[in-house]
Amino acid sequence: MGRKVLVLGEAREGALRHVSFEAIAAGATVAEGGEVVGVLVGKGVKNLGDELIHYGANRVIVTEHDDLDSYTSDGYAQALLAVIQEEKPEAIIFGHTALGKDLSPKLAARLDKGLISDVTALEAAGGNLVFTRPIYSGKAFEKKISTEDFIFATIRPNNISALEKDTNRTGDVKEFDVEIKNLRTIVKEVVRKATQGVDLSEAKVVIAGGRGVKSEDGFKPLEDLADVLGGAVGASRGACDAEYCDYSLQIGQTGKVVTPDLYIACGISGAIQHLAGMSNSKVIVAINKDAEANIFKVADYGIVGDLFEVVPLLTEEFKKLKVQSS
Repeated sequence: MGRKVLVLGEAREGALRHVSFEAIAAGATVAEGGEVVGVLVGKGVKNLGDELIHYGANRVIVTEHDDLDSYTSDGYAQALLAVIQEEKPEAIIFGHTALGKDLSPKLAARLDKGLISDVTALEAAGGNLVFTRPIYSGKAFEKKISTEDFIFATIRPNNISALEKDTNRTGDVKEFDVEIKNLRTIVKEVVRKATQGVDLSEAKVVIAGGRGVKSEDGFKPLEDLADVLGGAVGASRGACDAEYCDYSLQIGQTGKVVTPDLYIACGISGAIQHLAGMSNSKVIVAINKDAEANIFKVADYGIVGDLFEVVPLLTEEFKKLKVQSS
């Protein structure tokens, strides 16, 4: 007997974030042959419903409202609680994003349900669903089995593979009217300080700089390499504290947690707080002049040298490879 699973699709600037499709895949595992229902909340998001279907949702519910144009926990919670009351699911899956981390505990408390957060792996074993999540800043992992009939979980981006996109898949995309009232927070203006291009938390390739970049201009070689590899630029807290870049780029215990396929650390010493945000990357490359730097202990490949010499050389070589393969 399968479950009905509600999966929240996250939209940003008119497009779905990739973690939405990963959440659909996780929802399919949790459903165990049941129904995966995608949910879109916001304004002008109805046209994104078919894409959730193509990635594995059986059907999609869209709740649009003028007061949902920008995210607020009050507004989104009201909309989702109305959908949950209508659909009566046995499970809910969110992405472990800034939105998911803010909204999921609020909903879990309202529903009086437990929450398994920051899931990096999910499998069915011995008749149970086993959720794996990091603890102690990524130094260890724990496996959890829900003892309740209801499952509520958030999944870390870039850890659970999305299902293959199938444009021939069809399903209903239905609008659901909700009443939004008594909002305690109203967004008047959104000022973005995020990087342009690839979303750092979902990037498959991350080029990160530390104090070793020496200045704001020191990030330019890293940006050039990221452009060639189709990746995003990140930073250690040291680089942010030194005002070499904005805090929106910070990776670490008090910043973003990333798990890309390739992580290139440039001029980063490897403080434990930074490692907590990137140590689960699939391949780690460290570039540092100090051969004793802590970052080399977690790196798969290490280059002892000046990043201002090494990074441009890497950029040129990758450019040549791209030309050859095209």
